[in-house]
Amino acid sequence: MQISADNPFNSPLPAFDMIREVQSADIDALGHVNNVVYVAWINDVAIAHWNSLTTTAMREAMIWVALRHEVDYKAEALLGDTVIVRTWTGAARGLRYARHTRILRARDQALLAEGLTHWCPMNALTRKPARPPSEIAALFG
Repeated sequence: MQISADNPFNSPLPAFDMIREVQSADIDALGHVNNVVYVAWINDVAIAHWNSLTTTAMREAMIWVALRHEVDYKAEALLGDTVIVRTWTGAARGLRYARHTRILRARDQALLAEGLTHWCPMNALTRKPARPPSEIAALFG
């Protein structure tokens, strides 16, 4: 995993990349990566990015719950393809924190899918929505 300089959403942070190799289990009856796999990758990169930015104490105090996923599928990924799953933090509105994701085919940088997920921060103990501390809120635009 790495931090990328590509950041079209004006996040206060650089984009974060995760590399995935398309496996046979990712392929559906149509012969390409199933839509559910794209959503799983979107979730996985969000978690990996959060883990890379935070301390154990922060992760023990706050959890995130996805409120909404919007995904636009642009092109297919096939068995053996390497994909880049790239994410950025977006604007916060109340207790809704946006996160943007693009999934690119590595060999030609073709856009395969892009997504917007709205996340809600929650107190890990009470499981109730909670405003994040300023050092976490600063990670969003």
